[in-house]
Amino acid sequence: MDAEKYSRTVNLVCPTCGSTEFSQVDENTPETEFITCASCGREITKAELMRENSENIDEHMKEMGEEAVDDLQQQLKKSLTNAFKGNKFIKFK
Repeated sequence: MDAEKYSRTVNLVCPTCGSTEFSQVDENTPETEFITCASCGREITKAELMRENSENIDEHMKEMGEEAVDDLQQQLKKSLTNAFKGNKFIKFK
């Protein structure tokens, strides 16, 4: 299974204006550091911004989980089908 397939970037939006442009935000930015919205100038900590966007983040995580489960089901079915290929007593639907 390819882990890169399930890697996503979630754009965080400003809770005030909805902009996705902020001053220097990446995964290395400490959660207590203030960041500034480029559009409205609101200052907010990274932790607060993530909390405000938690619904969006949770939805992306749910979608990734569903994709992973579907892919695992297909992979397991294919694996079992190949393992029992030629057996007239075992069939997969």
